[in-house]
Amino acid sequence: MGSEHVDRPHLICVPYPAQGHVTPMLKLAKLLHARGFFITYVNTEFNHNRLLRSRGPDSLNGLDDFRFVTIPDGLPPSDRDATQDVPALCESTSKNCTVPFRDLIVKINSTVGVPKISCIISDGVMSFTLDAAEELGIPEVLFWTPSACGFLAYIHYQQLVEKEIIPFKDENFLTNGSLDMPIDWIRGMDGIHLRDIPSFIRTTDPNDIMLNFFIRETQRATKGLAVIMNTFDDFEHKALDALKAMFANFYTIGPLNTLSNQFPKSALDSLGSNLWKEDSKCLEWLENKEPKSVVFVNFGSITVMTEKQLEEFAWGLANSNHPFLWITRPDLVMGSSAMLPPEFVKATEERGLLSSWCLQEKVLQHPSIGVFLTHCGWNSTIESVCGGVPVICWPFFAEQQTNCRYACTEWGMGMEIDNNVKRDEVEGLVREMMEGEQGKEMRNKAMEWKDLAEIATKPGGSSFNNFEHVVNQFLWPATS
Repeated sequence: MGSEHVDRPHLICVPYPAQGHVTPMLKLAKLLHARGFFITYVNTEFNHNRLLRSRGPDSLNGLDDFRFVTIPDGLPPSDRDATQDVPALCESTSKNCTVPFRDLIVKINSTVGVPKISCIISDGVMSFTLDAAEELGIPEVLFWTPSACGFLAYIHYQQLVEKEIIPFKDENFLTNGSLDMPIDWIRGMDGIHLRDIPSFIRTTDPNDIMLNFFIRETQRATKGLAVIMNTFDDFEHKALDALKAMFANFYTIGPLNTLSNQFPKSALDSLGSNLWKEDSKCLEWLENKEPKSVVFVNFGSITVMTEKQLEEFAWGLANSNHPFLWITRPDLVMGSSAMLPPEFVKATEERGLLSSWCLQEKVLQHPSIGVFLTHCGWNSTIESVCGGVPVICWPFFAEQQTNCRYACTEWGMGMEIDNNVKRDEVEGLVREMMEGEQGKEMRNKAMEWKDLAEIATKPGGSSFNNFEHVVNQFLWPATS
């Protein structure tokens, strides 16, 4: 490696090892590379191998000033092409990754021709990096990847425990109305109920891994030099006002996919983050469809469902009589592969396309997409906003319940499907979104949010200005 890089500021980026975290961190890393930083991107060995399988062995070679490295995640080796067990992964990264990460930085800092690490950018739920940062005297910025409303709710897990609201006293909390309890004391989250709080509170175990993991990670969030989020001020202003009162340096820099439009194209543009191989025919198939005529269905990288739920979604889509593009991951159905009824496949072969994975961001930007049936993960939600596409929500876990509630009430661009999904409900909601007056209003609202997202990320906009401020105030001077 040439000596011309040695004086450049060097950022090491550490995502949580799941698709919904890897994607925004890579977007951010590419933006920072465009601003002149030398980048080292840290995947776990498991995810690095998945990327090599999905993108090809030469896909991560990139440029000599944008490098991929790995650390172990502490879990048993596996070549399974699916997201790892989330509680096991959270527990293992917390306990096992500090030393390998510290050793990696020491190794990088002693490599000839490579600039020393000047700042760490870590996923907010990889706070073990703070220990290495403190030990080595390196500043760190935390990138929390959920919605602001989701993050704000996670921060209040501790108070829910202190108020003895959670853990629940018995297993009947799902059916006895406990989740309908109003939570009227979280500043910035008006009108929410317990069911709208990220789902890891839904436990009777005081030692629950995920409950305690988020209490710990949110409490450590103040230890970073700054906190950044992939959202924009107009979209979540109430929750953001509350968060800004809690953190000395808190900045919105999203949506990252529209912010990236403000920077020149580079050799890294083709560098993707999908851990499954993408099906290129999805975009080709959309080309001859009428504007806003297609239902796009994708439940993300972690959601699983029963065979019965899969069948109800299938026949609801079939009975709606609208064209659809449906992403059915191989591991979508619990305990088996996602096999759709042959009668459904035959009945919809002229107007439906089934695929295992796609370039979702590009699909949602396509003019033929009319509505998005989604699990309401944050990447999917913010990509819907950037495409001006309304949503039908079927949240699975984490802050997806929070995002769903906001999409259907605060943001006015969504409708929710009951967890116990029925085909008639799916058909009715698709028809309303595609044909009805309410659907038209939600499409208009989604387009308004799209316009505001674009304003926020253009020069002079709040997210653009915040990004530049973070670069100049926290990332660049760290080398001096």
